[in-house]
Amino acid sequence: MRWLITNRNIEAEGFGTDFADLTYWTLKAPDLPLTVLASWQQQDVATFQRMLVQAADQFPSPVGLPTAQQKHVCLFIHGFNIKWTDAMNMYGNVASKLFDGPNSLGELISFDWPSKGSLFGYLPDRAEARQTGDDLTEVLSSFYDWMLGKQVQAANDPANACKAKTSIIAHSMGNYALEYAMNAVWTRKNRPLLVSLMQEVLMVAGDVDNDLFGAGETVTEGNGEGLANLSYRITALFTGRDDVLGASAGLKHFGKRRLGRAGLDRTYPLPDNVWDIDCTKILSPSVNGIDIHGEYFAPSEILCYDLMRKILEGLDRSLLIQSELVPAALTRVQPST
Repeated sequence: MRWLITNRNIEAEGFGTDFADLTYWTLKAPDLPLTVLASWQQQDVATFQRMLVQAADQFPSPVGLPTAQQKHVCLFIHGFNIKWTDAMNMYGNVASKLFDGPNSLGELISFDWPSKGSLFGYLPDRAEARQTGDDLTEVLSSFYDWMLGKQVQAANDPANACKAKTSIIAHSMGNYALEYAMNAVWTRKNRPLLVSLMQEVLMVAGDVDNDLFGAGETVTEGNGEGLANLSYRITALFTGRDDVLGASAGLKHFGKRRLGRAGLDRTYPLPDNVWDIDCTKILSPSVNGIDIHGEYFAPSEILCYDLMRKILEGLDRSLLIQSELVPAALTRVQPST
């Protein structure tokens, strides 16, 4: 199944670059093109949620099942400079590589927002990613309430345990919307410390400050605290070859590097559940400059997809290092003591 949540305006042939109320869609048939509006059936939010719950109920029970075999309901949040058709193509790549076939990780939902689809729209995209954070907050808050309810049901009867792990793959400026939304949800729910809303969060080419998690294990007012406290594990994928994020650092928070270009700022104490992976040697050496920014999701990037799969399957950091999927990973896990 293909799923779409969007706050773009509806146009004759698809979706535009202006804000509208959140709408919910499912693909009418598996073989229909994702980039054609007529392929999609609009659903009211209650029907969309019911269909998603029904799909997740088909997952095998997680009781006694190895972590790697447990299924996900995963949100995919695209980045800046993405018109709707490009966002759907990127979503389709990820879905077909990780969420289709006998090795499917579960169900992937596109959370789509009105990026301008133009390099000249970079600063407007920044403002709209922030505004999108409000809508994303509503979606994540509903996830939180549903999961909390399932935990109560499971406490009374393990057979009622949720069959799906929840996870997020966020790209580029989509991480900025995610940062805001997770902080808002965490604050709205009275800053819980014992609830993992997301099992795995993949921050790919994150267009956020690389000191996002600088508060470490301390509860203060840090921008990344909602993410760190509502997630079991957060993995940031980065490469110094990303020229888009090089330009981004000069347009916004002067003097602060981008997470997706420099990795985590290790002059700060980091939460134990946050780490980063330098993908410079994983991504194709023939792709550089602006193009490398979205290369992580190109169909040809087999190693990158293999890495993302193993992360979502919950493979421990030490095993990822031993598998050599993580180049020079020993320097990226924790600072030496």
